[in-house]
Amino acid sequence: MRPFKHVALIGFGEVGQTLAQDLVGKATVSAWDIAFADPASGPSRAAGRHVVRAAASARDAVAGAALIVSAVTADQDLAAAEAVAAGLPEGAFFLDLNSCSPGQKVAAAEVIEAAGGCYVEAAVMSPIAPKRIGSPMLLGGLHAEAFLARGAALGFTGATVYAERIGQAAATKLCRSVMIKGIEALLTESMLAARHYGVEQVVLDSLSDLLPLPDWNRTAHYMISRSLEHGARRAEEMREAARTVEEAGVDGLMSRATAARQAWAANHADALTTSLAATLDALRHDKIEEDER
Repeated sequence: MRPFKHVALIGFGEVGQTLAQDLVGKATVSAWDIAFADPASGPSRAAGRHVVRAAASARDAVAGAALIVSAVTADQDLAAAEAVAAGLPEGAFFLDLNSCSPGQKVAAAEVIEAAGGCYVEAAVMSPIAPKRIGSPMLLGGLHAEAFLARGAALGFTGATVYAERIGQAAATKLCRSVMIKGIEALLTESMLAARHYGVEQVVLDSLSDLLPLPDWNRTAHYMISRSLEHGARRAEEMREAARTVEEAGVDGLMSRATAARQAWAANHADALTTSLAATLDALRHDKIEEDER
C-alpha cells in the first residue's frame, strides 16, 4: 500500500499545527486556514514556523494532495468540505477530525463523495497534545480501512476502524462529551455555591459515598481547570453535542446548559490557580466584580 506523499491541512489551529510538526520528513504538507487572510493571526504566524506551504485558498491547498485533513472549528465542518470540493483530486482521502454532530458528518461526506473523494470520519477521543498524531481515533465510513492501511506510516497509530456507517463515531464521542463536559460544568457550579456557604469539602467528601475516587478535591480542581483553560472549545463541542442529542429526537437541555457554563468559564481563565479553594475564590471575586459593573 503506497504511503501518502502530499498531505493538505484544512485548518491550522492547535490540531493542524501538531499534525504539521509530526508529518515533517514523512510527506509534503500544504495548509490553509481562513485566518491566513490576516498576517498577524496565530495560524499565519505559525505557518511561518513550520515546514508547510501556506496556500492561498482551500482549493490551492488540496491541489495534488492524496490526503486532506479537516481540522477546523465544528461550525465550519461542512463549509470546509465545500471549500475543497471543487479542487479535490480524484480518489483523494478526506479525513474529517472535527467534533460535530452525526448529521453534519453525513452532509460533509455527501459533498466529498460527490466530488470524487474518499470521506473518512474520525472522532478524536483524547486531547491532541499527549499522543499527537498517534492519538486514539475512531474511524468511520467505507474508506476507513483503506485510509488506515496507508495512514499508519504517517503516524496515525492510535486510530481504529470503528463503523461503516458515517456518524456513529461522532455520536460516540459527543454522547460521551455530554457526560464528561457536563460533570465539569456541574462541579464548577456546585463548588462555587458550596464555597460561598463554606461547605465545599463536606460536599466533596460525600461524593465518595456514591462515586469513590482517591481524591475528589484534586478531581474537582482538575475538571474545573479544564473548563477554565479550554472552555471556548468545550462550549463549541457541547453545542454540537446538543445537536447530536436533538438529531436523536431528545431535547438537549443539559447539553445546552453545559455549553453555556463552559462558555462562561472560558471568560475566567485568569482565575486558575494551583488549588481548588484559591481558584473558587478567584472565580467568586470575578463574579462580584461583574455584578458591580
